[in-house]
Amino acid sequence: MYLSSMLFLCLLAGVSLVSFLIMTFKDFSYFVEWEIVSFNSCSLVMTLVMDWKSMLFLSFVSLISGMVLFYSGGYMAGDLNMDRFMYLVLGFVFSMGILIVSPNLVSILLGWDGLGLVSYVLVIYYQNEKSANAGMLTALSNRIGDVAILISIGLMFDMGGWSFIFYNDTSKISDIGGLVILVTLAAMTKSAQIPFSAWLPAAMAAPTPVSALVHSSTLVTAGVYLLIRFGPSLGGVSKFILLLLASLTMFMAGLGANFETDLKKIIALSTLSQLGVMMVILSMGFYNLAFFHLLAHALFKALLFMCAGSVTHHAGGSQDIRMMGGLIYIMPLSITSMNLGNLALCGTPFLAGFYSKDLIIEIFFSSFMNEFCFWLLALATGLTVCYTFRLIYYTVSGDYNLASLGCASDSDYIMTWPMICLGAGSIVGGAFLSWLIFPSPYMVCLPLGLKLLALGVSLLGGFVGYVLNLMTESYQLSSLKNYKLLNFVGSMWFMPFLSTYSSSYMFLTTGQKYHQAGDAGWLEFYGAQGAYSGFMVCSKYLQLAQDNSVKVYMVMFLVWLIFITGSLI
Repeated sequence: MYLSSMLFLCLLAGVSLVSFLIMTFKDFSYFVEWEIVSFNSCSLVMTLVMDWKSMLFLSFVSLISGMVLFYSGGYMAGDLNMDRFMYLVLGFVFSMGILIVSPNLVSILLGWDGLGLVSYVLVIYYQNEKSANAGMLTALSNRIGDVAILISIGLMFDMGGWSFIFYNDTSKISDIGGLVILVTLAAMTKSAQIPFSAWLPAAMAAPTPVSALVHSSTLVTAGVYLLIRFGPSLGGVSKFILLLLASLTMFMAGLGANFETDLKKIIALSTLSQLGVMMVILSMGFYNLAFFHLLAHALFKALLFMCAGSVTHHAGGSQDIRMMGGLIYIMPLSITSMNLGNLALCGTPFLAGFYSKDLIIEIFFSSFMNEFCFWLLALATGLTVCYTFRLIYYTVSGDYNLASLGCASDSDYIMTWPMICLGAGSIVGGAFLSWLIFPSPYMVCLPLGLKLLALGVSLLGGFVGYVLNLMTESYQLSSLKNYKLLNFVGSMWFMPFLSTYSSSYMFLTTGQKYHQAGDAGWLEFYGAQGAYSGFMVCSKYLQLAQDNSVKVYMVMFLVWLIFITGSLI
């Protein structure tokens, strides 16, 4: 099953890549439209667009999905519901494919809702309480974006159609009040920007192959891709709000990852940080650059999750990085691939992340923006290197301390081959994409101080991350003095609490009071239970009257006789 699915997706990736090259060099695209129904001069159509952007993204999604499915053949080998898992992943990829090739809000909604539904089913795959809570948080957070898309469809009815690609170069979309803000809101929920960030680390309850797919090229990138398509229509207040919230998201995720000990959640927070980078550069109008970083990020992020899955799968199932010392000696391929992905994430020359991330930082520094967002981006860049070196330290140095007897190794070739393929992509993918997407490279002129700032904060972040972990014991003991502050920073600024318990507390307590005072109080006493008691008493007397007792009949006859006599008198 997984082999045939992988071959099909790899074939689709090859066809999409060839189509992208042809469309790029010959400068053309296909626009296919089927009219379903027409009313009030407004046509409901199913629309597909095949241009260089959709074909390139579809090739990456298909390639990474094929690698993930092949990897799942080893990771999920002992699962009793292997076929169901494969069908769910294929449904997930199909939904993402619909969203990629849809320039129409109605057809986008099919893929958008499909991603939300299948992601919920995959998050609750292991069917325990933690998975159920995480799945509900994921589903409800994404439903906010679904409602925003539905309202946007209603607002676009005035335009006579829902193919926003026709109106991007005009002012029509921005003229419709609230439409751009609603689309931005939908993208923020899908891409987990503040205040909708809590669901992304919670979704780690899903199997690791799902995490590799979701956090690299599908679910979390759907919001970024939607804004890339809507790019020319963004402006004004929506751009400013997006810039501010994306900067805060990037900083919050980088800060939280430095205090996290769960391996998968650290990588999930790095995804959140990079989504913030994409949204920041999107809010400044550089849509192709955000698309470039989206594709480069997909390669090394899928690699990181695969390596994390290989480590947890072969090393006792533990995800605590404090128990993973010295893995380089027993799992050299997995740890080398993981560190390769980590270095690409940091923007190390000349890996995949360098070409996009360095360009984004330099263009941001040379653009017109407020100083607050400037320093947030600079600090977030340093924090990325800091938690990356912290992760490298815990997985490479020290002794193996997961168990007294272990059998961790890289012997499962089904899991290692996809890592090798994506590792090669993490090395050459950035250069390859930069040549294809930007035939004429950006010319960025900066003062020497700004030019060296990104390098400086990166080196400083790496140094701080390494030194703090060398003095682990004293650092952890001293951190207990500031426990409240560290708890605030390490818990994503209480975002999971604010998204779950605090938002439902008022409604749940009010409902409990009404239940106690009403349903379980006077309403129950005088209502259902009171009526039941009254009927039982009446039926008791009726039953007594029907027991064929001579005494009862004589008493009833006497009462009747007295009544008749009284009426005659």
